[in-house]
Amino acid sequence: MKKAIEKLRAIWGNKWVKFSVVSLIYVLWFMVWTRNLWWLLGVAVIYDLYITRFIDRIWLNRYRAYKEGHKGFRRVMEWVEALLFAVIVVVPLKTYFFGMYVIPSSSMEQTLLVGDYIFVDKTCYGPKMPNTPISFPFVQNTLPLTKTTPSYVDWIQWPYKRLAGRGVVKRDDVVVFNFPEGDTVALGTITMEDEYGRSMESDVSTTSYYDLVRMLGREQVYNELEVRYRPVDKRENYIKRCVALAGDTVQVIDGDVYINGKAQRSIPGVQHLYMVHVTAPIGTKIFERLGIDREEIGYQAEAGRYTLPLTAEGVEVLKGLPEVTDVIRFVNRIPNEAIFPHETDRYPWTEDLFGPLWVPQAGVTVPLTIDNLPLYERIIRNYEGNELVVDEADSLIYINGSPVKDYTFQMDYYFMMGDNRHNSADSRFWGFVPADHVEGKASFVWLSITPGKNIFTGLRWGRMFNRIR
Repeated sequence: MKKAIEKLRAIWGNKWVKFSVVSLIYVLWFMVWTRNLWWLLGVAVIYDLYITRFIDRIWLNRYRAYKEGHKGFRRVMEWVEALLFAVIVVVPLKTYFFGMYVIPSSSMEQTLLVGDYIFVDKTCYGPKMPNTPISFPFVQNTLPLTKTTPSYVDWIQWPYKRLAGRGVVKRDDVVVFNFPEGDTVALGTITMEDEYGRSMESDVSTTSYYDLVRMLGREQVYNELEVRYRPVDKRENYIKRCVALAGDTVQVIDGDVYINGKAQRSIPGVQHLYMVHVTAPIGTKIFERLGIDREEIGYQAEAGRYTLPLTAEGVEVLKGLPEVTDVIRFVNRIPNEAIFPHETDRYPWTEDLFGPLWVPQAGVTVPLTIDNLPLYERIIRNYEGNELVVDEADSLIYINGSPVKDYTFQMDYYFMMGDNRHNSADSRFWGFVPADHVEGKASFVWLSITPGKNIFTGLRWGRMFNRIR
């Protein structure tokens, strides 16, 4: 055994063996998987690293000697080298294999909680190559310690490209994706009126630009805020459950989801809004045991009623309390312009009464009319890059200057919803998620910290390394 190990060490000590093995791994990863011949230039660097050592002779040896003789310079460069090493190693891993994200909102409760840190597998659907290659590493769209300074330059833009993955998006997968309505953002503060008519300054950085335009009008938004376009890979990351795939028909009836006419499979973590009538206040420990966020608890003492998000199990727990007289599920039946496609006259939908809506599929052609155009307008113009002009007087639709009566989709699309059904901004509000926005599949929770606490006082041990289902 010892001789075999020594023999293997002797073989690996040969510079040509090292060059061959490293080159093979490099070619398989960077050329075959990415299908990009430009990576072939890297083989020359590997050849010099193991065979010719040309760069060492003309530069690196002198650099090492200078660093050895200058203590201050050596200390600075040790930090620089460590940072460069981290970037060189971590950035490819983050690009090709995995991502780490933290859950900022309650839209996926009880499946995911605020303060959960999740591991996202990018190899499941195939890693998506960056659209914006020149950017500050490890941040999404703004530089650290700033709110509006971009972390990227967009004068180089690469087209959408996804490498081969281990599978495809499936129904009920928990998916991380770039926020589709994040193509345009409004940054800054704006003067708004509260419910009492008082003027107040409001930070709108977390509000959709399109919602602001619907609420305030385009003129006020552009006059008072900084409006900016963001490339696909620099839009905010969202996480939702994929309830419908390309080619499916989705419908929500009284808050229940139906796909192609069949009820969605039961998902234990799904929450709906309930009206809980009581004869006395419910103890806070019950809410803690049910995992209900304090901010989502509404209580009207004069009416003796709570408004709560509850799972099916939570409903049964509350029904068993002596102070609870009735538990009624809330269903919103009042159409709202905030609901996709924001046309209440043609589509009087709510988050609980929605559809039926067909999810577009690549290669499928659909008739295009003035009535159904609101469903596909954003796809045609924003996601698939066409010039769209509508002549409503003559009921004519022009795409790229030509009148059309149908349209063929170029990409697959998905319909995403949060498990906390009444506290989730999802596809019911902003429509379809294009295939080129999908980042990866949420795999497991690797760290979980109670909001408002730290890693020493708020660790939720029971959630760590739980698989996301």
